[in-house]
Amino acid sequence: MALSWFKKLKQGLGKTSEGLSEGFKDIFVRKRLDDDMLEALEETLIAADMGVESALALTENLRQEKFDKDITEQEVRTFFAEKITAKMQPCQQPLNLPSDAKPKVIMMVGVNGSGKTTTIGKLSKQIKDQGHSVMLAAGDTFRAGAVEQLGVWAARNDLPIAKPHKEGADPASVIFKAYEQAKAQNIDYLICDTAGRLQNRKELMDELEKVIRVLKKHDDTAPHATLLVLDATVGQNAHMQTEAFKNVAGVTGLVMTKLDSTAKGGVLVALADKHNLPIHYIGIGEGVEDLRPFDAEGYAHALLGLET
Repeated sequence: MALSWFKKLKQGLGKTSEGLSEGFKDIFVRKRLDDDMLEALEETLIAADMGVESALALTENLRQEKFDKDITEQEVRTFFAEKITAKMQPCQQPLNLPSDAKPKVIMMVGVNGSGKTTTIGKLSKQIKDQGHSVMLAAGDTFRAGAVEQLGVWAARNDLPIAKPHKEGADPASVIFKAYEQAKAQNIDYLICDTAGRLQNRKELMDELEKVIRVLKKHDDTAPHATLLVLDATVGQNAHMQTEAFKNVAGVTGLVMTKLDSTAKGGVLVALADKHNLPIHYIGIGEGVEDLRPFDAEGYAHALLGLET
């Protein structure tokens, strides 16, 4: 029997949830909420990579409402889940693109290993299944095998793909020509892969700016979405990546992958707190169906080991 999405999400966040549970068990040897318990709770939240500021805010909320009162572990889990849900609901936004844009251009950015190309494959399949035409643009001309990897997804999803004429070709040129091709073929969506750039490599980030400039020569509103793909296993390093790509590429939304393989699943709370960007999708597995729209309540409950 296929698991429901929430059960898969709960399994995916299992490592983080187990870490929180272990911390809570050590804390709840007494009932009354005091300063020592609050400090221990704060440390447990930080260990789940929620970040110092988010952990402080959550425990301060708890202090204001429950200090010096008897409280159970279940009450604390429920309290944190409710606060995290409220905190993250503004980030729960669908990917909405201008209805009059054709093609609608989605640019995918992120460092190597974040799951960017795989996310493109999953997202393109979902968009195609909704009845839209999709073309892929292989703008990652630097990483060996990147064009071939995207080509595998194009073949699997039966999608056209615009490729460079040679290895190491100018990515801006590839995407410029891809737009022309998509326009000529009346394609609905053009999804552009870009080189996985370390955010501290200026010359590579400059290349990303160039890609955006050439797109605007075709359509000054393009790209219509710039999605940053983040790997949940990198934890707090996700903040540095987000800041860098926001500055260079004008990131409009986030996709968080690999939530199923980390004890750092709380980083999404910290990202929402610090950057206030839409979180469009989360990924918790290898299947196309394992990329789903972000649901704040489901995420918060799975994180705290609760049922919805």
